[in-house]
Amino acid sequence: MKETLSTGSGNLIIDVDVVAQYAGSVAVECFGIVGMAAVSMSDGIAKMLKKENLTRGINVEMINNKLVLDFHVIVSYGVNIRAVAANLVNNVKYKVEEYTGFEIDKINVFVEGVRVID
Repeated sequence: MKETLSTGSGNLIIDVDVVAQYAGSVAVECFGIVGMAAVSMSDGIAKMLKKENLTRGINVEMINNKLVLDFHVIVSYGVNIRAVAANLVNNVKYKVEEYTGFEIDKINVFVEGVRVID
């Protein structure tokens, strides 16, 4: 799905997969985030995605010219989940708005698992 942003000199068309890929790369850079998760609806099990599949752990929608992002993440064991989620939201909001020019209306964070990191 592609979204259009009108500018003074024309239109900017961005595929939401591009937004999801960028948002995923920003998310995995955040402290406490181990990776993105893909949730199997049939058995309810979350598995960690490799870097090339980051977009499967993110859902991007455009509602009234504003982005809504859903992140399914796996966090590191022992971190404060609330602080990690707040850090993720702040970093993604700032960087994605700067990158795309679209305003972010809402970012939902779903913690699908916890991993012990060596």
